Amino acid sequence: MTTTLPTDELSVIGVTRSFSVGTQLLQALQDVSLHCQAGSFTALIGPSGCGKSTLLRIIAGLDRPCSGQVMIGGESPLEKRRQGALGVAFQDPALLPWRSVRQNIALPLQVLRRKVPDQQERIDGLIRLVGLEGFEQARPGQLSGGMRQRVAIARSLVTSPSVLLLDEPFGALDQILRRKMNVELQRIWTTSRPTTLMVTHGIDEALFLADRVVVMNRNPGRMAHRIDVPFPRPRLPDLFSAPDFHRLEDEIAGYLYEEAG
Repeated sequence: MTTTLPTDELSVIGVTRSFSVGTQLLQALQDVSLHCQAGSFTALIGPSGCGKSTLLRIIAGLDRPCSGQVMIGGESPLEKRRQGALGVAFQDPALLPWRSVRQNIALPLQVLRRKVPDQQERIDGLIRLVGLEGFEQARPGQLSGGMRQRVAIARSLVTSPSVLLLDEPFGALDQILRRKMNVELQRIWTTSRPTTLMVTHGIDEALFLADRVVVMNRNPGRMAHRIDVPFPRPRLPDLFSAPDFHRLEDEIAGYLYEEAG
């Protein structure tokens, strides 16, 4: 399946978010700004508690900042969600256990009450894209963890989103399967090139997939470092063992060590 989807630039402008915890005010994000060019892939990495997932939820329109704003192609996240222009996949694939693979992928179209020309062909194409041919009628309980994540990614793409948000989509998988899924995600992303922002704890995953890696610090969560990834695409699995890859991995690990200290 090869298709060109519309893409939008993503701008986070001075976002601050606080939470009340008992009698204390927790500053999760402070004056966070980030710009992702249309069609780019950005990885967001940082120590636990730095606000990565909070920021992703704000960008997805699932939470609101105390100040600042998020603009996606000149519109708000809520407007983009109503249009089906935001695709989101979390660490928990959150598939409905009574629905088949095909029915789970189709769910966003039903929620949006959107009738798409050649809808079944689109779903069939996504099933082929994520490598689940032959499992169209399988239920989530009949699938492996990696296969369930493939369904979740296909579901996030079914509305042809201009922006794709990924929150640790492979965090629950073992290292070998995770690397296989990194290769698969690169292949899937390359076919449509939505503007993508992925939260991850894996430095190797970030470097393999992204055009740019952004390191956050915490207390409060802020942008600390931005690293352009120099490796050309397509990236093959042997990149994981390349000396230049390891040097950049060590550099980012040093930044994380500083921020976690």
